[in-house]
Amino acid sequence: MLGLICTPTYNYCGVSALFLRTRTQSRPYQWGSYPLETLARDDAIIELESKRPRVPAAGYQRSADGPLAEILRDYLNIFVDNSGAEPAEYKAPVPDDPHRRMIDVKGYCNFMNASQIGICRMPENAWTEGVAPLNHSFAVVLVLERGRLPEAGNPAREWIGPALQEAADSRIGGIAVCLAGHIKQLGFMASAHVMGAGAVDMDRLAVLAGLAVRREQGLLNPYFDRDFSIAVVTTDYELETDRPLASSALSAKGLAYWFGQGGATSGRERHRRNGRATHLGDYPMETVKRVDKPTTLILDDEVPQVSKRATFFDRALRGDLGDKSQRERHRFSFKQPHTAGMMPSMRSMVAKQSGLENKQADTTLYADPAANSRALKSLSYLLGANMTGICEIPRYAWYSHGADGTPVSTNHRYAVVMLIDQEFDTMEGASGDDWISGSQSMRAYLRGAEIAGVMAELLRQLGFASRSQTNVDSEVLQLPLMLLAGLGELSRIGELALNPFVGPRLKTVVVTTDMPLEADKPIDFGLQSFCSNCWKCARECPCDAISWGDKVMFNGYEIWKPDVERCARYRLTNARGSACGRCMKTCPLNKVVTSDGPILQRLASWCGIHLPVLKPLLVPVAVWLDDYMGNGRRNPVKKWWFDLEVIDGSCVIPVKGVNQRELNVAHSLDPGKQKMAYYPANVMPVPNDLRPQPVDRKAAMATAKHLETPAAARKRVASDHAVPGQYVATPENPDGPLGSDFKPSVYATENVKK
Repeated sequence: MLGLICTPTYNYCGVSALFLRTRTQSRPYQWGSYPLETLARDDAIIELESKRPRVPAAGYQRSADGPLAEILRDYLNIFVDNSGAEPAEYKAPVPDDPHRRMIDVKGYCNFMNASQIGICRMPENAWTEGVAPLNHSFAVVLVLERGRLPEAGNPAREWIGPALQEAADSRIGGIAVCLAGHIKQLGFMASAHVMGAGAVDMDRLAVLAGLAVRREQGLLNPYFDRDFSIAVVTTDYELETDRPLASSALSAKGLAYWFGQGGATSGRERHRRNGRATHLGDYPMETVKRVDKPTTLILDDEVPQVSKRATFFDRALRGDLGDKSQRERHRFSFKQPHTAGMMPSMRSMVAKQSGLENKQADTTLYADPAANSRALKSLSYLLGANMTGICEIPRYAWYSHGADGTPVSTNHRYAVVMLIDQEFDTMEGASGDDWISGSQSMRAYLRGAEIAGVMAELLRQLGFASRSQTNVDSEVLQLPLMLLAGLGELSRIGELALNPFVGPRLKTVVVTTDMPLEADKPIDFGLQSFCSNCWKCARECPCDAISWGDKVMFNGYEIWKPDVERCARYRLTNARGSACGRCMKTCPLNKVVTSDGPILQRLASWCGIHLPVLKPLLVPVAVWLDDYMGNGRRNPVKKWWFDLEVIDGSCVIPVKGVNQRELNVAHSLDPGKQKMAYYPANVMPVPNDLRPQPVDRKAAMATAKHLETPAAARKRVASDHAVPGQYVATPENPDGPLGSDFKPSVYATENVKK
């Protein structure tokens, strides 16, 4: 096999690419997943469209049919309501080249998961009747293929059937608002036009931008016929334009398309996905081995409930990590222009996360837990989740106190846990800790907030207590729920679970509810053996926060415990990027496992899932080969974004430059000399004191000698010995906020009886 390799870079001969590299590796990111670049074009269409009269303002052709359609329109209105920001005061230092600008704009839309994007000049007659044209010369047209109707017998069919258009309208409309926000952050004018709130002829612009062919019965797309929704962004930002499609483009689904023309997603892979039941999603999680308990030890009776105040991003916000981390925490989500259109809408969704259920609803219609679980999974995939699992919520997965210091009172029984892929190709173009890193997180968080918010509101209307749990406002710890819902195993990265199909490249969002559901079981795909023999994430971590040593027991969990303080400080204060996902970028399991993937990669994935007994033999070879192939390096073909930093509301060239890391294969640390800080439950901050409670790093490093090994914990539990005192969470102050000079003890020597 190795003899097929031409060179350990991104240039491979055809045979080795088939076996060792994805076929998309050399496909420019801005081209997207459909081979639009291969379609015939016809400039005569421009004149034909110019003769068409103006049309009335776009609006809904019918009233919302059913609760899901109404909710989706409400969520689209959240985006619309947050689209009115003015452009930045100063224009960003972007190139004058319209082609390079186009790469950034189309790249952003692909990054946000639009199905196709086209750009055209903005003719005056494309403004609707009675509208005074804006001084916008260009239109960016976005289309999204509509989702599938669930199978007969799936309760979601009744919800989704009348709302397929609204689901696509809401999602593509939100992407358009985010794009307009990005362009305005660059200092240019931009307006989003979406269903129900637009001032342009979206059909005409879709034709001019080369995304549809006009027929008597309406618009047709070469790849999904009439089943799509449109949104438009008009702007004065000069961009390279596309040409209208020729009629012959409607014959695009030929043999070349079936085999993945030009590195685009193949018709074969799309057929595979569409052949799966809607509640299964795109990835065959049903083939992964299920077990009764997670593959890492969790002492359920000993795991303490902790407060949201104890998470290190919240500690930074409150000043526990000092002035610099606190200052950077406030601008963390806005350091890079791509998030400008995301954050306002995400924050506006918080008000809709909870509410009272409809007491008049007939909940007896949903008495079948298995059917309910299928329905919620089908709905989650329609809305954009990549994988979904369900579990019962253990006591310790609830925060004891929220971020505001008040006790958490919610007590729903089930968690619907959804995984959002952070998008492979963009990560391929990045170092992992450069200026796109923060946007990768925020994009996933925004998508999750919208999905979970819609689902929770629907469940409440159906009569079930429900709440969406998002990165902005969550009452649950999502990592243990991901493990219990069978979406991953704990990894050497530490406080991050790996999935067998997307590795660590994920964020999660949760809906908690009392709807009767059928829980999934945890999974075992041999990851503990893999991570025990792979140190690549630790080797590549820019701040040495990932353990080189063995697993320990921390707050009742068996875990490769990272130095979370060091990690949080680096992510917040990274001056050469907007956050950090270097561990995700370089993990050997950061792959795309589909029928379009290289043969060796698919074979390795199959063996890892179905033949875990081989892992001790295969892991060293796999890790060596991963390095040899350059996996984890930056692929310049996938670099679509501008490296820009937002300072005082405007974009500038990053003051400290840009991280451009390559693999650091020579780096290693002696586990015995790695200085790690641990902050167990007993030294966490007082949960209802929001004033600074500074960390004591020196004492936290001394805590290492008090941590149990998993073997010692099992022996102690079997002997019915006392629970370690460090598992007892810092209590709240019963009389109100404590004094600013209060410092919790670093290690309590006393034990408490079970």
